[in-house]
Amino acid sequence: MLTLTTPALLFSAISLLLLAYTNRFLSLAQLVRNLHSVYNEKKDAGILGQIHNLRKRLHLIRHMQFAGITSLLLCVLCMFLIYIHAVAFAEMIFGIALILLILSLALSAWEINISVRALDLHLGDIEEHP
Repeated sequence: MLTLTTPALLFSAISLLLLAYTNRFLSLAQLVRNLHSVYNEKKDAGILGQIHNLRKRLHLIRHMQFAGITSLLLCVLCMFLIYIHAVAFAEMIFGIALILLILSLALSAWEINISVRALDLHLGDIEEHP
């Protein structure tokens, strides 16, 4: 049976995920600003590729954050529904919250994979030109 404490257990996990997502977003935003300045000076096509990669990652982070925030909101709604004894509806809402959390984590894994591939390209450039 679903109790008030069940959805409440996700609060700390989702809050930490959102903090991590925000930190990733802020780091990427700073990198985009720096690359933009460098591109305006050099007009290097390689920088355009990096900016394209960063744009894709920023969009993924936006979707990760949206899914995480919505999951948290649904957990709060679920707790309210339990409070007013609408347990059947609360169970459905909690299920949707869990699915959104899964989606958020899957998007995070995808974004990390893109990030690692981008770093591999940089490392490959260094290895080719010692």
